[in-house]
Amino acid sequence: MKKIRVFVVAMFIVSLCLSIGANAQELKFAAILKTLANPHWVSMQKGYEEEAARQGITVEVFAVTSEGNIQEQLQLFETVLQKQYDGIAFSPITPVNLIPTVVKANEQGIPVVNVDEGVDQKALADAGGKIAAFIRTDNYAIGQTAADFVASKLPDGGKVAIIEGMAGNASGDARRDGFKDKIATYAGFEVVASQPADWDRIKALDVATNVMSRHEDLKAIYCANDTMALGAVQAVKNVGRDVIVVGTDGIDEAVQSVQAGEMAATVAQDPYAMGVTAVQTLIKLVKGEQVEFDMLVPSKLIAE
Repeated sequence: MKKIRVFVVAMFIVSLCLSIGANAQELKFAAILKTLANPHWVSMQKGYEEEAARQGITVEVFAVTSEGNIQEQLQLFETVLQKQYDGIAFSPITPVNLIPTVVKANEQGIPVVNVDEGVDQKALADAGGKIAAFIRTDNYAIGQTAADFVASKLPDGGKVAIIEGMAGNASGDARRDGFKDKIATYAGFEVVASQPADWDRIKALDVATNVMSRHEDLKAIYCANDTMALGAVQAVKNVGRDVIVVGTDGIDEAVQSVQAGEMAATVAQDPYAMGVTAVQTLIKLVKGEQVEFDMLVPSKLIAE
């Protein structure tokens, strides 16, 4: 009789373990990025997929063709909502373009996590929606770090320019404001231009060229991402000037440019870690565990 009880208990434990394992295998999340045309988002995709593999779950990553395709990203989210995912992580192109679909996800009881690019919290709340967590870099601090670096390279000050991302974009605006506010604390600096280039390399090349033509004594350019910074580097080469260029993100090509003595520095984010953290956070939410709402992933300066 005792042997039978032991056997029954053992079979129950095996059955329970198999059930838990099956449930873990059944977890399926979606991650909606901006575009995989930018190495920043490719790195984040890798973080999502590799952490999913480690956790024994599925994460399907989606992105649109370019960072300007606002409506396409909204339609992508609409499609994702029809596929019964257990959780969704998203990085909106603008602070408001995905609010309607976040609200629909809430109505379906799907945990939603905002990653890197921030949704407008007030507008979301006004629409009746919410996110469970915001995983991000402190973009304002990134701009400040860039300004500190420029000031360290130009002790006598000088004219500087900012190449912004897309107009109205939360992360780009925060980086711009961080740089502008911090450089103003150093004597002798003047921000002579602050213009968007839509995260685009060619547009940034044009903006940098135009700014340098108007200000022959320009000393530095801060760019809100590395793709634009690489365009600015090319513009500096084209005119043969000694202008400091600082980027943001720490993508491989930018790091190589820094090592080659072309770009002066980049403030590196860690998109891979953001993807990893998003997967871990969604798993906790599905399990009913508490998570921090505001999760900061550190950045670092990479300089020549």
